[in-house]
Amino acid sequence: MFSFKKFVVKQDRCAMKIGTDGVLLGAWTTIENNPFSILDIGAGTGVIALMLAQRSNAQQIDALEIDEEAYEQSVDNFENSPWSDRLFCFHAGLDEFVEEPEDEYDLIVSNPPFYTEDYKSENEQRDLARFTDAMPFEDLIEAAALLLSENGIFSVIIPFKEEEHFLALAKEYELFPLKITRVKGTPITEIKRSLLAFSRNENAIVTIDELIIETSRHIYTPEYISLTNAFYLKM
Repeated sequence: MFSFKKFVVKQDRCAMKIGTDGVLLGAWTTIENNPFSILDIGAGTGVIALMLAQRSNAQQIDALEIDEEAYEQSVDNFENSPWSDRLFCFHAGLDEFVEEPEDEYDLIVSNPPFYTEDYKSENEQRDLARFTDAMPFEDLIEAAALLLSENGIFSVIIPFKEEEHFLALAKEYELFPLKITRVKGTPITEIKRSLLAFSRNENAIVTIDELIIETSRHIYTPEYISLTNAFYLKM
């Protein structure tokens, strides 16, 4: 069980546990367009949807999860949260979900599975959660382009080494960067992740910045504390 300031997330049935990536995305994603409807693609424990329920006034927050155990855990976490009336989880794959889209979304978020190395672990459930073949980037971008409302925002967190490729794919689907934040663990480590936000409009000015998580072990930067202190108990 993982306790945040305003909600609790059980994760014993999920292959992918709560990590920094999901929390970063949930805290960083812009809600300046005051989304009425939000979709979290590949919900896992449901933590990103829960964070966005806390941060926003969105009335419809949908999540999508293909793994049965993770789906059931998400449903439990949603039902036990203060925002159960606004949260709903679909048990389906992305391809199935986009076949008959019923809604457009003002905000689409995803912390996609992204290990592209050629090895698999012995844990099939973890592999499905973690490897790109569970949800190729192109499928994710195509779905976002289909489901995003006119003034909607699409936000993801991906490995920094995939950033250029992801931006090029998004451009093919007429999704253009709005904001890019590159994440480093410490001041002396290399950039590990890219947080990317897209819109349908080509933006004259794209905000590009860098976020460093800690200066040394468990000594967090003011920027990281500012981003996450509404959620973490000890921030």
